[in-house]
Amino acid sequence: MPIPLLDIARTHAGLEAAIEDAMARVFRSGAYVLGPEVASFEAEVAAWLGVEHAVGVSSGTDALVTALQSLELNPGDEVITTPFTFVATADAILRLGGVPVFVDVEPDTLLLDPDRVEAAITPRTRGILPVHLFGQCADMDRLGGLAVARGLWILEDVAQAMGARWRGRQAGTVGAAGCFSFFPSKNLGALGDAGMVVTKDGVLADRVRWLRAHGAKRKYHHDLLGGNYRLDALQAAVLRVKLPRLEAWNLARGERAVRYDHLLRDAGLSGTGRVVPLGRAEGSTHVFHQYVVRARDRDGLLELLAARGIGHAVYYPVPLHLQGCMGAHRGRPGDLPVAERAAAEVVALPIFPGLTDGEQERVVEVLLEHAGHDSREGP
Repeated sequence: MPIPLLDIARTHAGLEAAIEDAMARVFRSGAYVLGPEVASFEAEVAAWLGVEHAVGVSSGTDALVTALQSLELNPGDEVITTPFTFVATADAILRLGGVPVFVDVEPDTLLLDPDRVEAAITPRTRGILPVHLFGQCADMDRLGGLAVARGLWILEDVAQAMGARWRGRQAGTVGAAGCFSFFPSKNLGALGDAGMVVTKDGVLADRVRWLRAHGAKRKYHHDLLGGNYRLDALQAAVLRVKLPRLEAWNLARGERAVRYDHLLRDAGLSGTGRVVPLGRAEGSTHVFHQYVVRARDRDGLLELLAARGIGHAVYYPVPLHLQGCMGAHRGRPGDLPVAERAAAEVVALPIFPGLTDGEQERVVEVLLEHAGHDSREGP
C-alpha cells in the first residue's frame, strides 16, 4: 500500500463529530467573518502560548504582511532573512517595498546563521526575520542579542513550528511578534487558509487588527492602508476543536522522528553519508512539521520513492535568492553555497500522528535499497 507524506484524515480520526458540530454552530450563528468564534480562538491561542495578544488573519502570508506593516517597514528598508524557506517570507517584505537581504544557513540545521546575519547588518537594516524551519527554532539568543545591540526588531516566522520552544519559551513569543500559518498541512491545520500574529505589544496588535479590516479602527473610518486579511469564523471554530490536541500531536511527531533516527542508525545509513537526517538545534525543541534527510543522490532517491509508493517532497528545490520573482534582488549561483547545496540534497519523508511502525520500517527499507544502488555507483 502507498504511504502518504501526510494523512490528514488520520489526524482528524475521532474529531469528525466535534468538527461538524463546530461548523454547524457557525452556520446557525450567521457570523461568518471575525466575530465570537475568532475572538474565542484568539484568546485560546494567547493562553496556550502564554502571550498577551493573538490576532487572527486570513493566512500565514498575511500574518507576515500585516506584522511587517505594523512594524513600519518602509520602502528601501532592509530585512535580513533566510533563503531556505517558502517564498512567502520574502514575498511579504517585497510587497511592502522592503529589501530582503538573504544570508546563508547553518549546514547541519539549515536555520539562519547568526554569524552571517551579523556581517550583513547595514545602516539600512530594520529587522531580522528568522524562520523556525521544519519545526525547530533558529538561535533566538544570538539573534536577539544582535537585534538589541543594533536597535533592530525580530519578527519570527513560526509557520512550521507552533509548539516548539526556545529555551522554554514558546516559538513566536521571543521577538517583537510571531507569525503563524494554519494551512491544512501544518501541525495545527485549518480546513483552508488561516493565520495569526501574536505579540506582547498592544500597540502592534491593534495595528494588525486595523490592517486586517482595511485599516479601519471603526467601520468605514480608514486610518491605515490595510487590506482584507480577516480570519473566517468557520476556520476559527475548526481550529478551536483541534488546538487542545496539538501538544499530543506534536509529541507523536517527535516519537516518530526519534524512531526514524533509530531505524536509520540501526540500518547503518546515517553513518554512510548517503542518507543523513538534519541536525537538531541546541536550545530548541522540535515539533517535526517535516522529517528531512539529505541524500547524496537525491534525484535517484526521489525516483525510487515514487516507484515504491512512498510519499515525499522537496522543501525546497530552489533557494529564494535564485527565484525569478526576486527581480533586482535576485542573486547568482554560488552566492549562498550552503543553501544551494541543501536544495540539491533534501527530501522530506512521511511523518504525521498515526504513522505506523510498519510504515516507517517500509520507508527505511526503500532508503536502504537506494543506498545499495548508490554504493554500487561508487563513492
